[in-house]
Amino acid sequence: MSHALQRMDDTREALLNALSARDWEAIGKLDESCRSCIDEMLNEASMDEAVVREKLEGLLQVYRELLEVTTGERQAIANEMTQINQGKNASKVYQLFS
Repeated sequence: MSHALQRMDDTREALLNALSARDWEAIGKLDESCRSCIDEMLNEASMDEAVVREKLEGLLQVYRELLEVTTGERQAIANEMTQINQGKNASKVYQLFS
């Protein structure tokens, strides 16, 4: 296995681990690494096209999972903020009548 393919596999695995740990800082850094891995892999002349496609499809699946998780996290935060705002409004109403 070429260095570029191994690096892609390692980065993909690290991205999955960071995702399961919800380590957003690590995910940001690994996202940058993925970009350079892809560039390196695509620029390597002797790369088998089927293998490249397989690696990129695997990475695409990780990004789909990442998008799903971040969407869920964002919705959870939005729900929490809504509850906080409702609590503040209820508190203001209570203060008006006390």
